[in-house]
Amino acid sequence: MKLLDLERVATSSRFIAEPRLDALRVAVLIPCYNEALAIGTVVAGFRAALPHAKIYLYDNNSQDDTAEIGRAAGAIVRHERQQGKGHVVARMFADVEADIYVLVDGDCTYDPAAAPRLIRYLLDNRLDLVNGRRDGPHLRHGHQLGNELFNRITGWLFGSRFDDMLSGYKVLSRRFVKSFPALATGFETETELTVHALRLRMPVAELSTRYCQRPDGSVSKLRTFRDGVKIMSAILLLVKGERPLAFFSAMSAVLAALSISLAAPIATTFLETGLGPRLITSSIG
Repeated sequence: MKLLDLERVATSSRFIAEPRLDALRVAVLIPCYNEALAIGTVVAGFRAALPHAKIYLYDNNSQDDTAEIGRAAGAIVRHERQQGKGHVVARMFADVEADIYVLVDGDCTYDPAAAPRLIRYLLDNRLDLVNGRRDGPHLRHGHQLGNELFNRITGWLFGSRFDDMLSGYKVLSRRFVKSFPALATGFETETELTVHALRLRMPVAELSTRYCQRPDGSVSKLRTFRDGVKIMSAILLLVKGERPLAFFSAMSAVLAALSISLAAPIATTFLETGLGPRLITSSIG
């Protein structure tokens, strides 16, 4: 074979293994609720980082100018009336057709410049999900503790390989998006995204990304206790569905321990005196 032919084959092979980003349909999906202070910067950042991508802003009943500012910045604006991030994610995944999806919050805390690197890593390694691990003082103390707890629980139950599964910055394959059941309604959708990949044994990875503070005046929609309870409930429901033996065994162990703790005083009194004076009280109670 001639040298020129060998070069042509090599070039062709590289093209197949490493498709150019501008040859793929890339969709940036931004769920938004009252992010007027940040959304213009977010859209502009992703337009610069991914000039060939389509940027979709899904407004979730914002009471400010989020939609208008996003449209002026160059985003395709659509609306989802059912309140909650999970509802928005479900609508975006159903509506938008693309090869690669970049899911990101609209609060200007995630780095748009990292998107090409995350996409390239997903393509080069044939992955279905690349999670953007937040690098920086990104969480309030309560949020950070909750995030670490949920990461550990999910890792123990499903073999998670993530350190920051609650990150709102993820790159997803078409296969992932179109197979995602989208049952969550709120912020627990990040947990559902992670577990969906793990239970189907999809190839995944996590890369560090720069994380920034919100713009002055911008307020987080995440509530530590309320949303923490929802996320924990979502994990328990997923465990019940995916690991029923482990779930019901754990429940049985908890109930058995509770029964033993209630019966212990009665047993102690009986062993000491041979009588069971608390038995009637216990039965009536």
